[in-house]
Amino acid sequence: MRLWHVELIPYLPSKQLTGQWRELLAIKGAIDKNGTPNHGLVNKIIDYDIVVFKVYVTMIYNESLNRNFSFSEKKYKELMDWECDLFGNLDFEYFLKKWHNDRYLRQNYFNLQEKADNDMIPEKEWFNILTFYSRKEL
Repeated sequence: MRLWHVELIPYLPSKQLTGQWRELLAIKGAIDKNGTPNHGLVNKIIDYDIVVFKVYVTMIYNESLNRNFSFSEKKYKELMDWECDLFGNLDFEYFLKKWHNDRYLRQNYFNLQEKADNDMIPEKEWFNILTFYSRKEL
């Protein structure tokens, strides 16, 4: 479970984008049930304001619409209407600076590269990531 780097969202392979949607729903479900996402790679989301989570949800949902995927509008509304007192108060700027920073982008890139190397990502989708990443100055 992970929240893919925000800059990668437009370039995520289809499988990862649809998987991310399921993971967002799973995060909400785990928090509602257990009070925590219960996964080391995403537990820190509750340190941030719930607005940060909702902005991320909207980014994933909008990208799905751009690709003509059919993610559930009902589930999107449930996520957007969700209130949860467990979330902290760190803002989106801090989220980008401390979590979704250049180091995290590299980690995500290498995770995707490993998938591509093992034929888990179609060549065309990997090429889109490679093109994006090559333009970044990290």
